[in-house]
Amino acid sequence: MELLMQRINIFEEKNMNRNSQKTREKILKTATKLFLQKGVDQVGVREIAAKAGINLSLMNYYFQTKENLFETIFDSLVMDKAIKLRSILESDLPIEKKIRDYTNTYIDMLIGNPLLVSFVVSSLHRSPEQLKSMNAVVALYNSEVFCKHLISEAEAGRIRRVDPEQLYISMISLILFPFAIKELICDRNQFSKEEFQAFIEERKSIIPEMLIGLLKV
Repeated sequence: MELLMQRINIFEEKNMNRNSQKTREKILKTATKLFLQKGVDQVGVREIAAKAGINLSLMNYYFQTKENLFETIFDSLVMDKAIKLRSILESDLPIEKKIRDYTNTYIDMLIGNPLLVSFVVSSLHRSPEQLKSMNAVVALYNSEVFCKHLISEAEAGRIRRVDPEQLYISMISLILFPFAIKELICDRNQFSKEEFQAFIEERKSIIPEMLIGLLKV
């Protein structure tokens, strides 16, 4: 009898853990969708709880505050992408190859999640001091190694001397901005969804050629 009760307790504990994980995932999935659609500051915890079909006390149990929830979601959306992009800039690849790979990888990421640009930009504006300390932001905006590489190549006479930070900012701006003004671009050019996709795909070659052209001696 005692052994049976132990097995029942283990079974119930496993069920509780599974249910707990499902509830947490449901909150994250619902909040992510709302944050991307509306912006973090336009979404309250009551709305998240209602959309997720849970009570408010469960929200507080799993995340305590909306800021904790936001940080968890921001990291989950950005961190793996930031690490991948950073690894390109910190690799031993030649400068031209770095620029091409970084541009192509970043654009592919944004094509896969086009709302990410507006989410990140709005997040950066809402609480700059808080975001500066977030690991995902530190990983995403990290140009030290790339800038040192540009300087060393210029000193060796292999590329033109440029302000490395200006070049880095130009690169990410050329990548991000079309996604930020997607609706304006589509309206001005009467682009369909497929035509905008083709327009963005073309930028995978246009952006590197522009930047590499600036570096040629």
